[in-house]
Amino acid sequence: MGAGQSTSQTHPPSRGLHVLRVTPSSPASQTSIEPFFDFVVGFEGDSLSSENNIDASELEKIVEGHEGRTLNLVVWSSKNQQTRVVPIIPSREWSQPHFDAQNSQKPEDNPQPSLLGLSMRMCEPETATENVWHVLDVLEGSPAESAGLVPMGDWILGWSGGVLSAENDFYDLVEAHVDKPLRVYVYSHDFDTLREVVLIPNRHWGGEGLLGCIFGCVLFPTTYIA
Repeated sequence: MGAGQSTSQTHPPSRGLHVLRVTPSSPASQTSIEPFFDFVVGFEGDSLSSENNIDASELEKIVEGHEGRTLNLVVWSSKNQQTRVVPIIPSREWSQPHFDAQNSQKPEDNPQPSLLGLSMRMCEPETATENVWHVLDVLEGSPAESAGLVPMGDWILGWSGGVLSAENDFYDLVEAHVDKPLRVYVYSHDFDTLREVVLIPNRHWGGEGLLGCIFGCVLFPTTYIA
């Protein structure tokens, strides 16, 4: 499979590195890789198939060995159920000035900046994106309205710390961020886009709930107002 080509895959890979965040200005941000929908399942040349498990340690070495050179990552998308090859050039230059300023005291004691700008975790793609929350209604004047959430069109896929893996995860997350910014990833069904939204849950906006938003969970037959 050459760079840029896609192939259909009926069954998701048994294991993969779930992309949780793509850092702005990073090498990954210059590619088609999408948070939450995409899973890195290998690299071109390792003959990886859906029956194999990706070796994260091996991939890390491959990425380091390709610093400054094109590396073709094999990426599976849960959105279109396809595997594609994504060319990327690992580099530290995009974050080096900021990183050096932060670690000017003892640079030898600090890790090197990311070569790809990807935050990932090992998981089973078949179940990794099941627990998403549908925005059913947004109350007028609420924090949810201020953040731009769209009723019926928006879906909460996860947050900056990872995915939502249990029924009460989102509720607990909102409770833990009262009067603090909560950065979540929102998928718009209307425009087929993924965006980052900052919510600030609070009890003094004048209405019901911390966000003033009614959610329904896809995996669990429940709704609640946050």
